[in-house]
Amino acid sequence: MNETGPVTADGSVPPDLAHARAWIVTDGKAGDENQCIGIAEALGVSYERRRIPKGRPLTWMAPWGPIDPRDAPGRAGGMLEGPLPDLLIASGRRAVPYLRAVRRASGERTFTAFLKDPRTGHDTADFIWVPDYDDLRGPNVFTTLTAPHPVSRARLDAARLTPDPRLAGLPWPRIAVLIGGDSRHLRYRKTDMRRLVRDLTKLAEGGCSLMLTVSRRTPPDLRTALENLVRDKGGFFWDGSGENPYVGMLAIADHIVVTSDSANMVGEAASTGVPLLLFDLPRTYIRHRRMFAGLAMAGALKPFIGRLEALRYAPIDATPTIAAALAEAYERHRQGMTGERTNAPPAPALSPARPPF
Repeated sequence: MNETGPVTADGSVPPDLAHARAWIVTDGKAGDENQCIGIAEALGVSYERRRIPKGRPLTWMAPWGPIDPRDAPGRAGGMLEGPLPDLLIASGRRAVPYLRAVRRASGERTFTAFLKDPRTGHDTADFIWVPDYDDLRGPNVFTTLTAPHPVSRARLDAARLTPDPRLAGLPWPRIAVLIGGDSRHLRYRKTDMRRLVRDLTKLAEGGCSLMLTVSRRTPPDLRTALENLVRDKGGFFWDGSGENPYVGMLAIADHIVVTSDSANMVGEAASTGVPLLLFDLPRTYIRHRRMFAGLAMAGALKPFIGRLEALRYAPIDATPTIAAALAEAYERHRQGMTGERTNAPPAPALSPARPPF
């Protein structure tokens, strides 16, 4: 991405979206919302976050059901009140009916983009992004190895220029450790937690400075063991107080250890160009393993077994690429709605060919 916006594959700058009004529609899950924010920021658009209110009785029917009548587009006090946006970016199962409602109410003038498989077909939105490992394909479906995110090169550069004072004094080598937690796909077993703490202890005793952050999903026993590790061996453990050091940790890390339950964290880590060490958990989602295999083939990732690995690769960040494809699709949509003509050549298929993993 250049200083003014995303750049297309041929080096040209896609249409300016600076004056477009955008909404981000999710149910508030951080993973979904952060992907949408990453795209909106890469596009350079101003956006409003519209979160589906908790407890809406019809959301259990999503993605197929209707929205709550209180949230009807334009209805005062509802989630979709006010003038409809030029661009709507949504993610998450519960957001699908809301996207459909806006698309219908706008007469399809609002350009709709959905991140991840909506489970209702490729024609649910004007533009859909899915990771390579998903099965959904179509003329409006764009795929990449890693997911979009808000950990931009500009943010990393700024964090390197002005390092977090809580981290700046840590001795080299500094290891960012990104810990996820239990999910519907897997659970951390006691043996997994002991193995992780043991292998991180090897790094700390070998002179590495650990910079640890955990998730709300992290099992309490593991969180306590990691806090004790940092207390005994030194380093930094973010306890939730003060500014979130996540980007600062990624920016100054010499290596990154990340757990395999979070494809989002792995993708964000890959945007740094820093060697990635994957702590593998049994029953990791099989489709995520395809992404990890792609990163390993790119020379970015190796398993974490208690030691550092020498890896060299160019930073891998799909966010500007996805944003550029979305911007071009948005412009084609706008021209189609206004009857404008363009001298641009026909757009290529959105989904770039990639080897299967």
